[in-house]
Amino acid sequence: MGEYLTEDEVRENAGKILGFTKLKHGKCGVGQITTFNQLGIKGNGKDKKPDGWYLPKDKGAIAIILETKNSNEDIGKKKWINEIKQNCQIVMDAGYTHVIGILHNGYKTLGFKNNIPVDVPNELLDKEDYFKLFTEECIDKERIYTLTARINNCLHSEFGIKNLYHRMIFTACALVAKRFQAPLTAGMDYETFKTCIKSTLKRELKDSQKENQKIELLWQVNDEIKMNSTENQEAIDNFIKWISEISDCLNSNKWRGEDVMGIFFNEFNRYKKKTDSGQIFTPDHITSFMYRLINVSQYDNVGDFTCGSGAFLVKSMSNMIEEAGGINTRKAKNIKAKQLYGIEFDREIYALACANMLIHKDGKTNLEHLDTRSKEACDWIKSKPITKVLMNPPYENKYGCIDIVKNVLDNVEKGTDCAFILPDKKLEKVSKTKVTKILEKHRLTKIIKLPEPLFFGVGVTTSIFVFKAGEPQNNEEIFGCYIEDDELETVKNQGRHDVKNRWQDIEDYWIDSIRKLRDEKHNTAQWIKPGEHLSYQMPEKPFEIFEEDFRKTAMDYLMFEQGIDVKEFGEKLLNSAMYSSKVNDKDNKICISLNKGNTDEEN
Repeated sequence: MGEYLTEDEVRENAGKILGFTKLKHGKCGVGQITTFNQLGIKGNGKDKKPDGWYLPKDKGAIAIILETKNSNEDIGKKKWINEIKQNCQIVMDAGYTHVIGILHNGYKTLGFKNNIPVDVPNELLDKEDYFKLFTEECIDKERIYTLTARINNCLHSEFGIKNLYHRMIFTACALVAKRFQAPLTAGMDYETFKTCIKSTLKRELKDSQKENQKIELLWQVNDEIKMNSTENQEAIDNFIKWISEISDCLNSNKWRGEDVMGIFFNEFNRYKKKTDSGQIFTPDHITSFMYRLINVSQYDNVGDFTCGSGAFLVKSMSNMIEEAGGINTRKAKNIKAKQLYGIEFDREIYALACANMLIHKDGKTNLEHLDTRSKEACDWIKSKPITKVLMNPPYENKYGCIDIVKNVLDNVEKGTDCAFILPDKKLEKVSKTKVTKILEKHRLTKIIKLPEPLFFGVGVTTSIFVFKAGEPQNNEEIFGCYIEDDELETVKNQGRHDVKNRWQDIEDYWIDSIRKLRDEKHNTAQWIKPGEHLSYQMPEKPFEIFEEDFRKTAMDYLMFEQGIDVKEFGEKLLNSAMYSSKVNDKDNKICISLNKGNTDEEN
């Protein structure tokens, strides 16, 4: 142990190391004489005096209580442990749901998480490191499903928001505000709640003009949402509680891009698989698969020019940042600011995409509210250094599906890999002239037929079409294969999920197989001649004939020759056999006598 430190020295040093110097929305600091009552903590123990405190106004945020002793004191003694626990309990009784207790003597440290002992280093750390005691918990997907279902139902039944996407936008605004530590607390009425969100967004997003544009549009759309009722205080309190809990998961370092937000958007969309503008939202495991399919890395600039709610961009951001070493690296900031590009035409969906990126601690992604069919959008795409494209454009011709594909391919750099999800036969059913023009400039390299239940309820089967921009087809053959089964299972009210955790192995197999241009396990690989087909060709079922089929055909022909009506005969045969026939057993053979006019026939 080093030199002796008095309790005052330990306390002052601890305050500096922890960063208890400034808190915009709450109180933090160290001292000897400040009571919990003076800190705004009422009830039992209000006259107790903690040595250090970090108390956000938002009681759903993480609070920290510090107790210090001189360096010669054994902090493992029961009385000191009881002291820190008592002080933490005072804070929890006041309504804080995430409380960290720290007991420190200058050289040793004990940690407590909601009064449960946890392992922490002896060296005191910055408060952000202790926040991870909560934020690094594994994400409970089932809990998120429960919470989002409750939010959806609450907004529909208690607030009376009938429009699905308005419910999503209202929730997204609250989550963005929570991301910036809006002090949302139980007991505030609806107007206070709404004002708190709006003021937080305006205050926190001043640095970037692009961020302000996003927030301004997001708030405009949010302001247009009409509610039938705002008087139910219990509903408001529940909404705040559920939003706070989801926000904790979003801030977790265990978050993997779609783990939480995919659940969030899936719940709100499960009643409406397709929007009025033709979007079909891409499942998480397919965004992951396509990211790997065209070898996206931390060094790429990714574009999605019908980005919907931003699934491809969020997945790319998450994977790229993980490859770069984490969210706090300089490279991570560059990825968010300069390597993600999106366009969305639908105003409300665009607002959701902005919210999605902001929720995930990104305010700088280049998102534009444009029509990818327009010259303005083409010029914007051409001006960006795009190296990879991941897209799931609207499928109907009325939304310009093939025009969008062509515009993207025509305006990215030569050699850019572009992966589009399209209906299986899309390139064969649209204008041959349009497709010919595409293939004159760009090469279709792969067609990956996706599992048919993928977009269940939508009534469309799809494939991934991978193009190499700027390189003409020149009649080169196209590699094709068929992922017949992703082994996801349908969960009631939750869509299709990887219940048995099989997808990762399936994804690894197909990525490896497609890179090797073969499929040894399922034997689905094929080479497609572009002059003959522009879709994966399902094998024809072998012709089979059974003895029963032959007998039926022969009988039908004999009755046709004799002028017997097959349907009428069948009905008479059935009625006679069941109700009016004479049945005799002759040598274990059944004989049925039928009456037809005045003639007896035995059949």
